[in-house]
Amino acid sequence: MSKLFSLNSLFSLPFSLKKGFSHGVHPPHHKEQTADLPIQRVPFVSRYIMPLGQHIGVPSEPVVKVGDRVHRGELIAQPKGFISTALHSPVTGKISNIGMHRYVDGSFRQAIEIEADPYATQQFVNTHNNVFNVKDMNIEQFIDAVQMSGIVGMGGAAFPSHVKYSIPDEQVITDLLVNGAECEPYLTNDHRLMVERPEAVLRGCEILRQKLNAKRVAIGVEKNKPESICQLKNYLTDDMAIDIVPLEVKYPQGAEKMLIKSIYNKELPAGKLPRDIGIAVNNVGTIVALADYFDHGMPLIERIVTLAGPGVQEPANLIVPIGTPIRDVLDFAGGLKEQTREVISGGPMMGSPIADLDAPILKGTSGILAFTEKETSRPPEYPCIRCARCLDACPYFLNPSRLALLGKARLFDEMQDKYNVMDCVECGACTYACPSNIPIVQHIRTAKDNLRNRKVET
Repeated sequence: MSKLFSLNSLFSLPFSLKKGFSHGVHPPHHKEQTADLPIQRVPFVSRYIMPLGQHIGVPSEPVVKVGDRVHRGELIAQPKGFISTALHSPVTGKISNIGMHRYVDGSFRQAIEIEADPYATQQFVNTHNNVFNVKDMNIEQFIDAVQMSGIVGMGGAAFPSHVKYSIPDEQVITDLLVNGAECEPYLTNDHRLMVERPEAVLRGCEILRQKLNAKRVAIGVEKNKPESICQLKNYLTDDMAIDIVPLEVKYPQGAEKMLIKSIYNKELPAGKLPRDIGIAVNNVGTIVALADYFDHGMPLIERIVTLAGPGVQEPANLIVPIGTPIRDVLDFAGGLKEQTREVISGGPMMGSPIADLDAPILKGTSGILAFTEKETSRPPEYPCIRCARCLDACPYFLNPSRLALLGKARLFDEMQDKYNVMDCVECGACTYACPSNIPIVQHIRTAKDNLRNRKVET
């Protein structure tokens, strides 16, 4: 281990590529509730719900039937196509049902229900001791293994990770960029992961860097997480081709394009992927999941979730088995306060309201936030005053005000053909900056959903 770094000298890293990005906003961090709280493990509950479509792409296909006994970490659904990934049991127990279950957004989706064995220790047993020699794997074997691990993007998008690693022959990855920015207010799960498991973060970085033949790794962490930066630097050794890059605090720093701009000063063209400019981007949680799988054989069956917000009795950072009902997680944290009016999945800027607390924790669930009427009451909406604050806030250089007006008029084709609405990542910076309280991002989201649905129908 290298010598300890002091906080006073922490931000003097001479990283020549550090530039920052223009536009964006600075919402209050609200991370003080949980930033210093160590990760706790949620006790196992009696019932787990595993939706087959927890990732972008084709839902998984069950390989079990009702009545089957399964062990913690055992495969219960296989990929059904390339843009699909495996699903594993989070507990030892019995398959009690395969059918439609309520999803976080209120819709019904196909899921596998598991009744946990009350007498099982629920200890994960590695059955892959002699299977994974990651150093000797070629890239095809590595990609196949990642697909069967069930690992997806842990920052919220839940994009199957193996697809990101499938690089066309004509492209070369020179840099691996690890996203530890965690720019959403309230969320501290990535922060605690870097503080408590820095060795796993660095190990995962080295595994992926070697498999992608990247020259170096950059881990971007915003400066409001000095303990994370310190821990990573303390465990960094000279033989690791890894740079820890402190970043100025700004939202949405964690978006791929913004992070690439901040660290490498490169613009990612519209419609292009990071690999098109030689960069692979992964969330820090995904990186740790890779280390856990290839070093210990554990597939993605649990994740860290932040419970926070004014409506939570006992804020916490929790290790939660995938499929745990949200209600059970909240009960472990003392439940909700009486004044709570809304519970959302994810962060306050890009998260979505939870329609049913009996819906499960998913692979992409980074946080559960509860808010009272004070935070959720919508202020009066006024006409647009053409102040251009939304233009100054938009990191993608769109015209949010014009898009909102077109969205209200349901002129969706014009939004796509003339104003590139699909380039919007729905970060919510425009809505946050609007002095007229216009729900700009909601109008944009409605338009994008309409355009996608029409495309599917045709």
